[in-house]
Amino acid sequence: MQVEALDHVNIITGDLDGTANFYAELLDLDRRDGPPPLTPTTAQWMFDKEGRAILHINSLDCIRAYDREVAPGPTGSIHHIALRCRGYDRMIAKLDARGAGYQVNLVEAINLRQIFTEDPNGVLLELNFFAE
Repeated sequence: MQVEALDHVNIITGDLDGTANFYAELLDLDRRDGPPPLTPTTAQWMFDKEGRAILHINSLDCIRAYDREVAPGPTGSIHHIALRCRGYDRMIAKLDARGAGYQVNLVEAINLRQIFTEDPNGVLLELNFFAE
């Protein structure tokens, strides 16, 4: 067995539309309905430009294959979601235009610029920009 890549991250929210719109607008992800038995009012999947569903956004009442207690808000044991990105200056401009709070970091040893910001549910995003 070998792990090939991170497949997706699932976010549970009390505001499905607001969260899906946040990711569509900020990260230029394509918003689509999740497959049946999910419904458009309980699940939105966010696709990257390569057609990969990298974020699954579910409402609080969405059915789950593995059911357990969930609550929106700060992410418990998961500290953040890291995404490899391109377009550092464009992202800073988008965040500024939204009035969003963010923090930047430089990891000089590996030529990495990072932007940290939160989604509407308090999920911390680490946006990584290598060698830009």
